[in-house]
Amino acid sequence: VAYLIICHILFVLFVWTYWKSIFTLPVQPGKKYHMSYADKERYENEERPEVQRQILAEIARKLPVYTRTGNGGVRFCDRCQLIKPDRCHHCSVCAICVLKMDHHCPWVNNCIGFSNYKFFLLFLAYSLLYCLYIAATVFKYFIKYWTGELTNGRSKFHVLFLLFVAVMFFVSLMFLFGYHCWLVSRNRSTLEAFSAPVFQNGPDKNGFNLGFVKNLQQVFGEEKKLWLLPIASSQGDGHFFPMRALCEAQNPLLANEEQWEDDGIDEEPH
Repeated sequence: VAYLIICHILFVLFVWTYWKSIFTLPVQPGKKYHMSYADKERYENEERPEVQRQILAEIARKLPVYTRTGNGGVRFCDRCQLIKPDRCHHCSVCAICVLKMDHHCPWVNNCIGFSNYKFFLLFLAYSLLYCLYIAATVFKYFIKYWTGELTNGRSKFHVLFLLFVAVMFFVSLMFLFGYHCWLVSRNRSTLEAFSAPVFQNGPDKNGFNLGFVKNLQQVFGEEKKLWLLPIASSQGDGHFFPMRALCEAQNPLLANEEQWEDDGIDEEPH
């Protein structure tokens, strides 16, 4: 009975998080990030790239945007006609700009971003636990068949197949979940891990890294009782994120922390 209770609890949490990952729509930037009709007309009628950049810079001054393109310009989406908020990217599959976009996941047929990243992480975690539980409970029967204690041929096939599938998915999910745990600990998205966000002072891979605890709270929220449930609790609205540079100005020890990490990596044993 205890095995069945644990199995069904994990199954319900697995299905619940999977459902939320699929049907939670990605959040798009608010109206204030869209160009007005007058600004849009002025931008489109201007043929000189440097003047277009100035127009975007004038519009961006009114908005809390701090990241830039590789050449230092304001991040602008030609297809959605809007100034991109920090950590926002255009998804070519969904054909929209997604707040704090992480990646487009074919397994859930949805874009993973600010609105459902917590649900996606919990989905990976409960999938991992569910596969581990199935493999652990089936393994003893696999041993019995291997030693010849049980001889039912049909059941043997089902046990072998179930164990093989559970272990295969467990291993693959373990690497994927571990990678996303590392991303959360550094406060990076998958896109930012491959291409560091560019600020006014240049690229900075740790631009949004506030420390492990604050990074965790940014995704899961401050109420720990909601951390393991697929209920929206992430901090903010996805348009603005605290930056390391601003926190360092208030707490200089935070800057030293990263310096100590870099020194520890670069130092070679003698």
